[in-house]
Order: sequence, then C-alpha cells, then structure tokens
Amino acid sequence: MRKSIENLAGRKMTGGRKVANRGRRKFEIDRYPNEAVAGTTDIVIRRVRGANVKAAFKTAEFANVVDSDAKKVTKSKILKVSKNTANRDYERRGVISKGAVIETEAGSALVTSRPGQNGVVNAVLIKAKQ
Repeated sequence: MRKSIENLAGRKMTGGRKVANRGRRKFEIDRYPNEAVAGTTDIVIRRVRGANVKAAFKTAEFANVVDSDAKKVTKSKILKVSKNTANRDYERRGVISKGAVIETEAGSALVTSRPGQNGVVNAVLIKAKQ
C-alpha cells in the first residue's frame, strides 16, 4: 500500500503553519502522469521502485483488438479516441487510458490495458465496421 504524503506539511485548522517532521521518502516520489495519445509509436522506459523498469506509451499507433465473435486478435491502426469516461478533458485531448473507446480500422473498441503503464494497447471490439 502506498502512503499518502498530503499532510507532511500544511496548515492547522486554526490557520497556523505546520512544519513537516520529515521529508519525502523514496517510495513517495511523484511523477508527471504519462498520458498516451494516438500517433506514431513512441515508448518511454522509466525506472521504478525495486530497480524495475516500466515501458509506457507516449504515442500509440496500433492496438491489439480482440474480436470475441471470430475468436481472433488483430493488430489495428488507431484512428481516434471517440470516448473516455475517465476524464472529459482526456476525451477532448485524445488520451488513451483504460476504459476509453477508440476508433480502429476494425471498428469501435474498448481499451482493456493501461497504455501509460504497460506500453501496450489491448482492446475488445464493441462494434465492427461494415
């Protein structure tokens, strides 16, 4: 479980200043979020806790789309992000996150992976193109 560090410093209920009794720990470090968008594939490798690495998409060109009716997976080009329930701003900016609905060459697909964390876009076909 990750600890919250919101209350290391701040103000008391009375408005007085609180002084943090310690600084940030290594496991409390913060980063800018990596928000994957549609475009020519660009992957960022980041070192994370435990000297592990995370491959994350900055831009993604293709998605692995599962067609449950035909029982096959196809690599389809991402055309645009049509809906993102996580954040309306993400929808406007075309950010691909888990739960986003993307338009692909195969049709509309729901993203099931976390492209900003995993470095892969997996999706399930919702509506195939005719």
